[in-house]
Amino acid sequence: MNFTLVEQEMIFHCSAADIRGGGGIETYVASLVNSQIYGVSQCTINSLRNLEQSQFKLLHIHDPDMLVDLREECPAVFTLHNHSSYCPSGTKFLADRGRQCDRNMHPLGCAWGHVVDGCGSRRPQNMLQNWGNANNSLDALKKLTIPVIANSDYVRSQIIRGGLSPDRVVTLRCGVQSPQNPTEPLSREIHQNQRILFAGRIVAYKGIEWLLKAMAKTDERIHLDIAGDGWGKPSMEKLAQKMGLSDRITWHGWCNSDKLATLYQQCLAVVFPSLWPEPAGLVTLEAYARYRPVIASAVGGIPEHLQDGVTGILVPPNHISQLAAAINELAANYQKSRLMGEKGQAWFQEEFTIDVHAKRLEKIYTKTITDFHLKTY
Repeated sequence: MNFTLVEQEMIFHCSAADIRGGGGIETYVASLVNSQIYGVSQCTINSLRNLEQSQFKLLHIHDPDMLVDLREECPAVFTLHNHSSYCPSGTKFLADRGRQCDRNMHPLGCAWGHVVDGCGSRRPQNMLQNWGNANNSLDALKKLTIPVIANSDYVRSQIIRGGLSPDRVVTLRCGVQSPQNPTEPLSREIHQNQRILFAGRIVAYKGIEWLLKAMAKTDERIHLDIAGDGWGKPSMEKLAQKMGLSDRITWHGWCNSDKLATLYQQCLAVVFPSLWPEPAGLVTLEAYARYRPVIASAVGGIPEHLQDGVTGILVPPNHISQLAAAINELAANYQKSRLMGEKGQAWFQEEFTIDVHAKRLEKIYTKTITDFHLKTY
């Protein structure tokens, strides 16, 4: 890959994923490429192998698989977006036990987790590949001296448990783009429609079964919109039918941005019932951006993005009655729901827009560049 002299004095984001793909990390990288940070290239680098790295002002790496090819010939930072650098399955969740994993990464413990606790694939080839990827990433991070950016204090604590020095790891919480078509604050008319929204993949660790069981204990006027798809959808549809909830749930499948915006506009609250320790939990920010309160599980990085009783309600994972009570509480109280949504929107503007995030990231870039040249010269 050849770069002009001008490009060589720029900051490049490095990711093997196509930033046009629409995934969480891809969307985030695309937002940074288009941010107001001075000197950021509109191009991304998808491989560091055989690349003259000394020519760049700074490399921002988003893909842990690229760390093994980083030679520290120029300033660089790495953003830890998920659990994949310290957890072979990438979930930190023991599916067969229904709880998060508190083990440090170890070949025996992780093999047990895959085979006995169902944290990941039980196929030997997949287990070995998962272990190899995580181990290579963690080893590379330990050998490098570059700053590591964690998207929550929870993720920061996990990578430090994995062996990184606390001095190297800084927390920078995510930012998201403001909606192109802003949602209005919650109106009394919308609240009276009694609709709540789940937006995400329909897989076991996202807590859909827990949510359905809670729905059975809520006021019968409450309707659940589910925006998303996944391998768990057929079984969850059967469960909903068995529980007599079919008339109270609409399965929208995968939704484009316009459809999702409509569903946000129609709901009184967003429910985020994850069982696995979400690294950050961007659903909360998406809801705040649209003036909606959030009911979420207190796991992983989610509590760092929700002010309990202010911008929403935190619930212990898998507590059916408490989740049902939280849903009923907001469904029965328009003023509380509206106020929480407004508080969330204000917090979003103060802390979580992509512009606020970019300004904080730019300070990390500046310090990294300065420290690199002081160390080099």
